[in-house]
Amino acid sequence: MKSLLPILILLLSMAPVLAQEEQKETRPMHKNEVKFQLTDVINGRYTVGYERAVGRHIGVALSVGNKTKDGLLKISGLDSEFFKTNDLTYSGFRIVPEVKYYLNEHTQGMLSGFYFGAYITYVNLKSEFKGIYMNEDGDFPFHYDVNIRTNSLGFMVGYKLPVSKRFYIDFMIAGPGAGNYRFEFKEIVAAPDEFWIDLNDELELISIFDLINADFEFSSSNTSDSLILPSFRYGITLGYSF
Repeated sequence: MKSLLPILILLLSMAPVLAQEEQKETRPMHKNEVKFQLTDVINGRYTVGYERAVGRHIGVALSVGNKTKDGLLKISGLDSEFFKTNDLTYSGFRIVPEVKYYLNEHTQGMLSGFYFGAYITYVNLKSEFKGIYMNEDGDFPFHYDVNIRTNSLGFMVGYKLPVSKRFYIDFMIAGPGAGNYRFEFKEIVAAPDEFWIDLNDELELISIFDLINADFEFSSSNTSDSLILPSFRYGITLGYSF
């Protein structure tokens, strides 16, 4: 009898742990999540999303973002021999479908932990391009509405950290990709034909295009062009599972 006493004490001490494990395994799985991307607000974009667990490792998601002209990140206007413009602002929307694979099995009430996946992005932005064009013939005011459409494909790596039974913070660490960027100019106040030649040369000098062949071919008869450019996603998202 005395020899059984230590075993009985050990079993009694393990009872709470076993009960906790059983509760953990039987905890209802929250397959639905809604989220809001916190870091997008810095650039005047408000992005909401929905994610659905389709297994113990896989989630599919859709995010929709609206970009306003506000935001801390600004694009400097042109200030050169031929062009004087204001800072460039833009607005529009973005749609991002995603599929994620979580390394941890779905047992904690929500998909969590490290994940990797793929995404497709569709972006439609509008901006104004106006200012003064200067050449040997004089100074010419110009005004064009610009439409920028992007279709991109990429991969992502991140970590989802549960902070309670239902809330979590999702850290998208890296999301490299590439996309087709199409630029279209709509005439409001037209500029001389030479404007397009100098604009093509000016755009080749912009630092964002340093690592690619930014050979634009805009002209008075061809006010649209497209480029294949690298893309990158990152961010911090607050979510709620149910």
